[in-house]
Amino acid sequence: QVQLVESGGGLVQAGGSLKLSCVASGGTFSRYAMGWFRQAPGKERECVATINWSGGSTWFGDSVKGRFTISKDNAKNTVYLEMNSLKLDDTAVYYCAARSYFMTMTPSDYSYWGQGTQVTVSS
Repeated sequence: QVQLVESGGGLVQAGGSLKLSCVASGGTFSRYAMGWFRQAPGKERECVATINWSGGSTWFGDSVKGRFTISKDNAKNTVYLEMNSLKLDDTAVYYCAARSYFMTMTPSDYSYWGQGTQVTVSS
């Protein structure tokens, strides 16, 4: 069983930056693809970024492309989401998720989820 714990969320002004971290335990992290998802009130959970098991392939949603970066450190069992040029629309609870090997953008494909971390962007 894999446990995921996110951190790094908070309140930031528009145009600012935050770096989220997600530490995994209880599994073989190097075998997992990781995804960052977000959910705003009244909206569906959406994928913002994914990375495959080796860290060699990544995908970003159109709304964050060019502003967010995802990286995976298998030695530290940690996946990061670096968020720059934050916008009001980025306000949401951000979740990391894990699945075996290959990345997808579909939440139901992921087996393990963290508890989420709140990101609030203010004007």
